[in-house]
Amino acid sequence: MLAIGNFFFKYRNLLFIFLYLALFIPSSEIFTEEDLGSNYYLYPIIIGLTTTIFGQLIRGVTIALKYIVRGGKNKEVYADDLITEGIFTHCRNPLYVGNILMLVGVGILINSLLFVAVFIPLFLFIYQAIVLAEEQFLRNKFKGQFDAYCSKVSRWWINFNGIGQTIAGMDFNGKRWLIKEYNTQTVWVTGIVVILLFYYPQLTVYDTDLRDKLFIILLVLLGAYYFSIRYLKKSGTWKG
Repeated sequence: MLAIGNFFFKYRNLLFIFLYLALFIPSSEIFTEEDLGSNYYLYPIIIGLTTTIFGQLIRGVTIALKYIVRGGKNKEVYADDLITEGIFTHCRNPLYVGNILMLVGVGILINSLLFVAVFIPLFLFIYQAIVLAEEQFLRNKFKGQFDAYCSKVSRWWINFNGIGQTIAGMDFNGKRWLIKEYNTQTVWVTGIVVILLFYYPQLTVYDTDLRDKLFIILLVLLGAYYFSIRYLKKSGTWKG
């Protein structure tokens, strides 16, 4: 598992590209009209959007309270400090939990049984391997300090007890959330827009002209968001 984790740690960003492409592989549906009636499409939309947005919120709050460098060094697991503040007080891997929920959510949103039943378990296996490799590094570097942290905080489960106090007791850096996440957010929202407009014609009353106009407008807005945040970051106007 450790060898697998160290390997995928190097290529985990490519993993997300692969998984996003896998969303669009033809598949049987999770929710069907036969089982749920003509409004069956509302189930994947409501459940999927709720799940994926919750995942992004977890990532956002985590980053806004205490940023942790996940990039490694020379594509290998690396950390200068053991971060235990902010949401890391409630879960050892909140960013990864957020990623999982975001992907599960879009898988439900696109109503793909293949993605949820095959690709999500594969993703969870890879993530478990990556986390084990990270934990080996942290245990070797921080020794008893890391073991003490592990004894109090779950690897995957977020303990919501006292989370309001944690958020209220720290500075919330919303700008850092945006400048660290704007790439991810743009790709994520673009995927959601494509799914909603092209997989659910009911939402535009089967009007392809309306769908195409909405698609162009939303792409322009997303482009404006992306380049605005990118400018604020690169110019130094906003600093994380």
